Amino acid sequence: MNFKKLIVIPAAFMLMLTACGTSSGAENSSGIAATAENSFIITLYPKIAPITCDNFKELVSSGFYDGLTFHRVIDGFMAQGGDPQGTGAGGSEKKIKGEFSANGVTNNLSHTRGVVSMARANYSMDSASSQFFICYSDADTFLDGSYAAFGKVTEGMEVVDSFLQVERVISGEKKPSKPTSPIVMDTARMIEDDSEGNPRVQIIMRDIPIKK
Repeated sequence: MNFKKLIVIPAAFMLMLTACGTSSGAENSSGIAATAENSFIITLYPKIAPITCDNFKELVSSGFYDGLTFHRVIDGFMAQGGDPQGTGAGGSEKKIKGEFSANGVTNNLSHTRGVVSMARANYSMDSASSQFFICYSDADTFLDGSYAAFGKVTEGMEVVDSFLQVERVISGEKKPSKPTSPIVMDTARMIEDDSEGNPRVQIIMRDIPIKK
């Protein structure tokens, strides 16, 4: 299976990501519980991808990702989210420069397990906006040079792994990828920088609909 085609998708399609946090036991407007235990933290690396990190921080700070979903989850590959349409065809209003070598930008963050990278459409290297993906495997390095890696899940990767336990169906791909129940980001917010001054984002998930 050509996984690269799964991230560079038709002209109307894109990919993206982010994070946030609320107090444990908080409820959203839908009355669905979201807890700090059901969260993960993404550390951003602005020295590697400054444009991408600034865009992600702006989206997180504006509340853009709150209530959005991970609409594509593929075993051994990645989890993709951040589309306001929830289909892979949407994004934010602003598109940004693709910070990767095929687009003339040095980026030495390799697509290994836990790394966060921007999705984009196949018609332009500068088409990323809000959709992002989180790598599940160290074998995702074939994406290096073609996608803008900009961060890494440094806490709570087990929460991202739990997405794989949600029932999924085949949707235009040879492997199950489309969740039958939504995997929802309740809140994404900026939290304190790490010890090296790198910005961090916390994403708190609503209850993950793990199949019985």
